[in-house]
Order: sequence, then C-alpha cells, then structure tokens
Amino acid sequence: MTDYKEDEYLLLSGIQHFVFCKRQWALIHIEQEWKENVLTVEGNYLHEKADNPFIREKRGETIYVRALPVHSRELGISGVCDMVEFIQDKDGIPLDQEENLYRAKPIEYKRGKPKKHDADILQLVAQVICLEEMLATTIHEAALFYNETKRRENFMINEDMKRRVVKMVQEMHHYYHRRYTPRVKTGKHCLRCSLHNLCLPKLLEREKVSTYMNRMLTD
Repeated sequence: MTDYKEDEYLLLSGIQHFVFCKRQWALIHIEQEWKENVLTVEGNYLHEKADNPFIREKRGETIYVRALPVHSRELGISGVCDMVEFIQDKDGIPLDQEENLYRAKPIEYKRGKPKKHDADILQLVAQVICLEEMLATTIHEAALFYNETKRRENFMINEDMKRRVVKMVQEMHHYYHRRYTPRVKTGKHCLRCSLHNLCLPKLLEREKVSTYMNRMLTD
C-alpha cells in the first residue's frame, strides 16, 4: 500500500459525503463548493459541543480524550476523533504518563438518529484504521452516539469493513488526483442535500459545476 505525503491527505470526514453521494463529495472536496442547510448547521453545533480539544479526563479505569487528531499514512487521510475512550486492559497498549495498559475505543457524535445507509459506520471504521496505525494496536469495538436518540450504538469492527474503507479511499484519491467530479443518478436523497441547488445533476451531465457557474456569470 502507498505511503502518502501529508499534503496528499484527504479529509477523513469526506468518507461520509462519499458514501452518501460521490458527486457531493467531489463538489465539496474537489470543486470547493459548500452550502449550509439546517442539517449541516445542527451537525456543526453538535460537534462544537463534543470537540473540546486538549482535554484529557480520567474517571476510574477509563481515560477520555476529546478532539483527538488522527491520520493514516497508508490511506492518505486525516481527521479528528470526537472522543476516544482508553479503557484499562491488561492486553492493551501503554500510554504516556500512565502505569497501566489501555485499549482504545473511538466514539463519534452524530445528529439525528441511526441512518439507513452506513456512511456513519464507515467513517467510524476509518477512524479505527487511523488509530490502529498510530498506536500499533488492533481495535475491535467503536461506537456512534446519536443526539436525537441519546443512545450509543456499539459496533464490532471486522476486516470486511476495513477492506471496504480502503477500497473507497483509494477511489477518492483516484478522483481527487484526476480532479474528476462523477455523475450520479438522482433520487429522493438529492432533496436533503445541502448542495442541491449547486449540483444541478440533470443539467450538468458533463460539465463541472464551477465551469457552469463561471460560464453563466460571464454570459
């Protein structure tokens, strides 16, 4: 697997966009188009509450670290874990300034409730891959916390999940290197997309959105 340089890293959070819609991901991460809607605003607010960086709290046998930066040289991605729990475990790994061993468990905070698609889960798996590479360990469990249900959803992480993320990130790098915005089939999900008015998938079958917008402004 390729070792990417830091200036080649893609945003880990883009995995969720890519799963929801490859075109949406390209509009945001390649063409630098973005537009807020109520869903993105609510999501940003939730993460502002969860991401309180540089705080490390210990309660009992668990250490809680918020807004932990993570990356993977092999995948070429970087991002931030909302929170990572380090739970005391005799089969775990050593931590700085700690005498005991700990196992890591990333926790990602999400607005709303569990989704029908698996974008949230795959983003979580990408965090696991990053942590495994950085900490030289294996992580078997991670969790999503949904603001609407106020519940944690725990997931056992397996190799099939990791292989799917690896394949997906490789495709993202391929598109990014080519500066290519893919075409996609429209559907009901388009109406909930914050980029619906910028995407115009029915009109822009071949042309980049940025090219279309520039042309319209100069006509």
